[in-house]
Amino acid sequence: MFTGFPEATEQFLIDLRLHNDGAWFNENKPRYLRDVQAPFYALIEDLIPVMQEIDPLIEIRPYKILSRIRRDTRFSRDKSPYRDHLWMWFKRGGEDRWKSLGYWFEFGPGRLGWGMATWDENRPMMDRFRRELAADPARIGGLLHGMGLAERHLLVTGDRFHRLEVPPSVPDTLRGWYLLKEPAIIQTRFNPGEASRRELFGHVAADWRAMAPLYRLLRGLTDAEGEAEAAAPAAPAEKPVPSRRRKPPDGASGLPGKKYEDEW
Repeated sequence: MFTGFPEATEQFLIDLRLHNDGAWFNENKPRYLRDVQAPFYALIEDLIPVMQEIDPLIEIRPYKILSRIRRDTRFSRDKSPYRDHLWMWFKRGGEDRWKSLGYWFEFGPGRLGWGMATWDENRPMMDRFRRELAADPARIGGLLHGMGLAERHLLVTGDRFHRLEVPPSVPDTLRGWYLLKEPAIIQTRFNPGEASRRELFGHVAADWRAMAPLYRLLRGLTDAEGEAEAAAPAAPAEKPVPSRRRKPPDGASGLPGKKYEDEW
């Protein structure tokens, strides 16, 4: 059972920030397992039943949910090998992370937050959401307002389109929702000092349940589109065209311009 993050959790992460190298981490790995990973896993275990209420297909293996402490620095200017904070990401098992919709929580020195978001921009999902909103603004607006996000100090944020035309059927109160590229809802009320209490679990669970109507709406639109695509007849296979690309030199990837991000 999660009883709060002990003071030792934040202290380890502060120490790691000051001694960010493999030798120090390996020497202090028992502290990491006891003071950092264990309380994160306890919170994950307590939140799993909440997430299964929201989506029975959610990933429930803790090691798949918690971020890695070690960073992938191969293509990053910041070569610090370890993170000074961790987060969890609840999404469906096997779902492409970059297009995934899920719930998140993060904690570290000076950090405490949670909410719901897409990992990256998911244009097909949001296009479907815009069509639903334009077609039935009363129903979608009622769902969004019924979540009581402002009363719970939950902020709706995310990048927005600046030149996208909004249909006249969408009222002014919903224009911001219509223009969202990648929706994110974040809790803005709590400070990191409150992470040491058992009550933190209750606050996170209550907020995640409050956001469930939007999650189910977006998930339902995505699932329905996927079922329609699966039922459509397959397009005839195109005849392969021989590549004229020259073989890259030894040691080259042959993928110019490919970007790499920090691994999960």
